[in-house]
Amino acid sequence: MPLAPKAMQEVDQQASVSDPAAIREQLHRLLIHPLFANSKRYPALLAYAVEQTLQGNAVELKERSIGIEVFGRAPTYDANADPVVRITAGEVRKRLSLYYYDSSHTGELVIELPLGSYVPAFRQPEPIVEPAGDTLDAAAVAFEALGTPLIPLPAVAAPPAKPPRFRWLVAGMLTIAGCAAGVFVGVNIHQAPPPEPPSNIDRFWEPFTSSLNATTFCLGEPAKNIDMDSINSFEAPVTAPADSQKLYVRLHMAGLFALADVTTLTRTAAALEARHKAFRIVPGSEATFAQLREGPIVLIGAFDNIWTLRVTQKLRFGFESKDGVALIVDRKSQTKTTWATAWDLPYQKLSRDYAIVARIHDSTTGQPVIIAAGISEEGTEAAGEILYNPVYLNSLVAKAPANWEKMNMEAVIETQVIEGHSGPPNILAVDTW
Repeated sequence: MPLAPKAMQEVDQQASVSDPAAIREQLHRLLIHPLFANSKRYPALLAYAVEQTLQGNAVELKERSIGIEVFGRAPTYDANADPVVRITAGEVRKRLSLYYYDSSHTGELVIELPLGSYVPAFRQPEPIVEPAGDTLDAAAVAFEALGTPLIPLPAVAAPPAKPPRFRWLVAGMLTIAGCAAGVFVGVNIHQAPPPEPPSNIDRFWEPFTSSLNATTFCLGEPAKNIDMDSINSFEAPVTAPADSQKLYVRLHMAGLFALADVTTLTRTAAALEARHKAFRIVPGSEATFAQLREGPIVLIGAFDNIWTLRVTQKLRFGFESKDGVALIVDRKSQTKTTWATAWDLPYQKLSRDYAIVARIHDSTTGQPVIIAAGISEEGTEAAGEILYNPVYLNSLVAKAPANWEKMNMEAVIETQVIEGHSGPPNILAVDTW
């Protein structure tokens, strides 16, 4: 017996997903994409995990074995003290999500790295099935909406036509049935559960999603040098760096912006895009004061973003650069903070970074402002995670008053850095007013 169309489709999908050649072809597309091609660790882990799975060695894909085989760790290394595999796997998951989020990749075979596992999964994208308009009548649709499917009756011979004198009786019965259906619908509507309360993510972004004006995402530029002594001037010059070894100049950055900043932009912009809210993206050196007065603002990056330095200058926690050290200061404390990094520290030795996360109403521009800014870009990426990851945002608001959404809020976070990769954000201090 020939397969039904749906069964044939399922067989075709299983065949394509289990085809090693198709999987390797999709893997190649991923590895040459800028999300992976600009790194050494992300493509190495993804390629190793996929190849081992195709070779039937998925059971061997453990954190320790990957650390040894992919990252050259000693067989006795401490995975808790050196979480390079976990951090890299988390970044791979982010980049896979970013890749498939792009509509230009719709229809491609999907390679995933499930949470809590290093064994990749392969699947075809879910087909979009439109219900056939000629298969359901209005009554069936109404019953389905009420949660009561319409059960078809077995076919029977059509009864003889009613004599004209019974037409009034048929009309009356239909009227009664319609009234009963209306009462049933009314009862169900009345008993419908109340809508779920807004999440902390919704509450955090509410000043932006409720605004009638477009949000401006203002990004720092790691290839630019900012004169810290002129941040009070809205016309402060931004020039090429005199010393390419300064901390904020990433030698492996792709294009004009740092990859970590672009990742933060993509994730945070999704909160507005999902609600069909307009936004624009401008580099810090090109953003004008007039532009920033037009609507809500998201500032990404610190020492490479002149507008972040200006806005945080008036806050309790802010950025300073002195004596060859970049640091976050607490202007309400007499004690010198330890949230600092030397400018001349090589990236290979950067083990910890610090950042500011804030949501305030800025009196200078008259607009709501969100800030995700680290001393280096690893801190910026960790700060950005708080803006879109409900787990980390919940940990922040747990340290704030119950009515935090009606207040200004600023926090200092730290993140562990393992060979250029940021770990989860850890909240050090919170201020609300």
